[in-house]
Amino acid sequence: MKSQFALKLSALTRSIGRGNRSLVLAAALGVGAMVAAPVYAQATKIGFVSTERILRDSKPAKAAQTKIESEFKKRDDELQNLANRLRSEAQKFDKDAPVLSESERIKRQRQLADLDSDLQRKRREFQEDFNRRRNEEFSGIVEKADAAIKKIAEQQGYDLIIQDAVTVSPKVDITDQVMKALGG
Repeated sequence: MKSQFALKLSALTRSIGRGNRSLVLAAALGVGAMVAAPVYAQATKIGFVSTERILRDSKPAKAAQTKIESEFKKRDDELQNLANRLRSEAQKFDKDAPVLSESERIKRQRQLADLDSDLQRKRREFQEDFNRRRNEEFSGIVEKADAAIKKIAEQQGYDLIIQDAVTVSPKVDITDQVMKALGG
């Protein structure tokens, strides 16, 4: 069953030409939104949580980051050694190139290219493994944070909690409460 407002609006849009129809509809929706907005604004309690800050500054996030870094330290050191070796081999080649025979120069260039390809492949694999492992660790933290956010929302009567926004007033930021619930 249509409301009186909807019936009048549909009659009005039928009677107006096609060019003005969208203008009338927009105006009617704007009036409707202005009438409804105060009702919602009066009773809505809104909070904000910075996911970035939780994943950067909370105790579980710091512990996870330290754990991941220690797991990948050996591979990172190997990559650094390989990069240093490539750099020193390239410098040695640049110094020796003028006195090398054509075949020796080509041979050393291929060796450098192979070493470079190997380094790039290992770096790519390292980054993929590191990202996969980091996502595994941090997804658990996000799940715990979401549970803490829901608990805080229920306990304190929040109607809406927003994660990540362009600008936020400190009076609606509950990130510290969530971090405290996560253990720091």
